[in-house]
Amino acid sequence: MDLSNKQTVKNLEAAFGGESMANRKYLFFAEVTKKLGMGDLSKLFRETANQETEHAFAHFRLLHPELVVTDPESLSDEEKKKIAARCLELAIEGETYEYTTMYPEFTAQAVTDRDEKAVAEFQEQEAESREHAGIFRKAASNFGFLTPIEHHHANQYTEALNALDGVAPTPKSASSDPQTQKWICRQCSMIYDPVMGDPDSGIAPGTPFEAIPDDWSCPICGATKKTFMVYEEAIAA
Repeated sequence: MDLSNKQTVKNLEAAFGGESMANRKYLFFAEVTKKLGMGDLSKLFRETANQETEHAFAHFRLLHPELVVTDPESLSDEEKKKIAARCLELAIEGETYEYTTMYPEFTAQAVTDRDEKAVAEFQEQEAESREHAGIFRKAASNFGFLTPIEHHHANQYTEALNALDGVAPTPKSASSDPQTQKWICRQCSMIYDPVMGDPDSGIAPGTPFEAIPDDWSCPICGATKKTFMVYEEAIAA
């Protein structure tokens, strides 16, 4: 597939999302109808959910051909490691988006709407997403799959090469406000967000990186505070 076809990529992403949602929805219906004593209907929902999963997998394979494994025996250990690392990278990316952007925005809207149940639900899921991201980062560290930080460096190298060719650099966004400026661990790619803080290490939300005690260490890999650098995010074109 030609991934440069942006609209088709968007359509595949939407289709993947739709099929994935249908899978979970039908599994929920299967559970409900099973409780109602309707075994045959529950079975139908479960079988259809499995079909939706295969549809979603087909879409995802087109979106991520780098993850398609047809003959695992032919892969070298390095190739296997690269694929597994990519899976972890995508998992970390998704969970991080959920707890830094999606759920906080959803919670804010629910507060505005005075929907206490929705607020509680979003806050609970935000906390779980943060936990999941940490688990995946820890796994990346334990297995030596540190591709996020490698990609962070690779992007810098790519921009240096582009500069030599006269290509304009990708715009970057780095907050000048200590209250929102993120920092990234150069050893494992853990990102410290002052808005979230690091409660598990005694760092309250809203604590700027500069205000963290010097003896604080990365909660993922244990690197010292000096290992962190300002994190600049690329601005979407």
